[in-house]
Amino acid sequence: MGLLDSVLGGLTGQGGNSGALMNVVSGILNQSGGRTGLLQQFQSGGLGHLAESWIGTGQNLPITADQLQGVLGSGKVQQLASSLGVPPDQLSGHLAQLLPQVIDKLTPNGSLPDAGATQQGLGGLLKGLLG
Repeated sequence: MGLLDSVLGGLTGQGGNSGALMNVVSGILNQSGGRTGLLQQFQSGGLGHLAESWIGTGQNLPITADQLQGVLGSGKVQQLASSLGVPPDQLSGHLAQLLPQVIDKLTPNGSLPDAGATQQGLGGLLKGLLG
């Protein structure tokens, strides 16, 4: 059982489901305007340096659940949490641990890929990490 599998299992109270996890991460990217929109949200929220650390090739800086909820907006977090049947605080806590890793793995060369590569990379990443 991989890290992402255990995180998803903790969110849903059951075994991991890469489809559900992909929907959550894809939902964040789509609702944020894609990878570029997400980076812009972080920059607008004063936390661009955090997202840039996940994209870059150096160490990933941590983000707190409150910071993440502030950047994404409580409405988006509430919507995603509702779709999973979990409290928003629990989801934002797990996403604060998960999102930096996902963004880091989707940008192995330290730059944002095009939209098609992001979708393909996300599917492959989750398949590989969840086994």
